[in-house]
This record gives sequence, C-alpha cells and structure tokens, in this order.
Amino acid sequence: MRLSADVAAIVTGGASGLGLATVKALRANGVKVAIFDRNEDAGAAAANETGATFCKVDVTSEESVDAGFAAARAANGQERILVACAGIGSAMKTASRSKDTGEIKHFPLNIFELTIQVNLIGTFRCIAKSASGMLTLDPLEGGERGAMVMTASVAAVDGQMGQAAYSASKGGVVGMTLPIARDLSGEGIRLNTILPGIFETPLMMGAPQKVKDALAASVPFPKRLGKPEEYASLALEMIRNTYFNGEHVRLDGAIRMGLR
Repeated sequence: MRLSADVAAIVTGGASGLGLATVKALRANGVKVAIFDRNEDAGAAAANETGATFCKVDVTSEESVDAGFAAARAANGQERILVACAGIGSAMKTASRSKDTGEIKHFPLNIFELTIQVNLIGTFRCIAKSASGMLTLDPLEGGERGAMVMTASVAAVDGQMGQAAYSASKGGVVGMTLPIARDLSGEGIRLNTILPGIFETPLMMGAPQKVKDALAASVPFPKRLGKPEEYASLALEMIRNTYFNGEHVRLDGAIRMGLR
C-alpha cells in the first residue's frame, strides 16, 4: 500500500510509546491519522504535536469504540490502515505464599479478566469494526482494500513468572493472526502481528536505571532496549509490503525471556 495524504489510518493506544511512534511515522508519510486512547491529556498533546485527530476511546467499551470510529471517519474518511497498540500489563503469580506472614493469595480474577478485555478482546473489537468499514472501500490497484497490524509481545511465547494473564492475552493475539488474515483475504485486507521484546515505553522508562541496564544487557544484540521508532518501522513495512500477510514477527534483538 502506498502511504500518502489520500490514506486514512487509526492507531489505538496512539498517545504514547509504540503507538505514538507509529502515529509520527504515518504522519511523516502524509497519512491522515486518528489516535484512539483513554488518556485524554496525552491524546490531545499527541494530536497537537503530530497533526493527528484525537478520539477518546476505551477499547473495552463497544459504545466508546463505535463513537471513536464514527468521529475518526467523520474527520478523515474511512481508514485503510489500523494499527492496534492499546494494551495493559499485569504481573503476579497464579498463587503464592507470603514469605513474611505465610498468607496465601492468588492472582485477582478481575485483573485477569481486565487484561484479557483490553489486550485481546479490545484488539479484536477494533479489528472487526475496522475491517467492516474497509469492506465499503473500492479496492486499490492489485485488489487491496486495507492493512492492519496487531501488537502482541514476546511474552506470548516466552511468558515469565507472574505473566499468566498478560501472556494469555498476547498469546491470543498471536493465535488469531492467521485466522483473521484468512477471513479477510477474499476482500483484499491484510493483517500481521508484531511481538515486541523489551522496548523504551513510558512504563519501562520509569524503572530504576539499574533495572533498565540489566534488561539491556540481557539482549543478545544490540545490547539495549528497543526504540519505539523501530516498532513503527516494522509496522509501516507490514503496511507497505502487499505480500506481507498472516504473519507474527518477533522484534526483540534475539532475546528469549528467562524464568523471571
């Protein structure tokens, strides 16, 4: 797909981190972009910085997502591109015993459910609604109507201790990549998924320096955290390259996550 001012895109979780880097990369190619994000202040700031349109959206809410798509399409037209970056993290052992008190507790099921709702169901909700809109478009040269990118994680396959909920949610994203690509192939809509390793996201950058240094040292090469711009670069290649379809690709410096 050729990126230009004639093309509209939506980026969920586009107010920060991987999503914001993707918004900037798309805007640098002239694409009209709408940012979906829960954080109104960050979303407005990102829109002001990039010239994108901000839509306050909670991907766990059908009503909120529908309103976001309506607002984005009113501003920019029907999107041909969707990049799904909205997600949350959670970490706690399935069941554990306190070393101090001996108290036994388990992973809060409401947090498990929320993680699935945001990372997996929220992603599918946006994919399904975007694809439905793309079906109304005339195909481009070669028969293409649209291209979509989902965001999983290396935790989908290398889940560490305490990551059962997060790994389940991201594993689900990987698992639905090929079926969705096959579902939409007859309509000229492509879908791929990126599995990022350890990246310089706002959450990660808030960690102590010694923690970040240790994580960087664990990457085979290059020995540093991934840059959001590197995620955006791969997302744009997946969008541009019409033969890229139905794939999930690690972007991680060859790291394989350990036990903890």
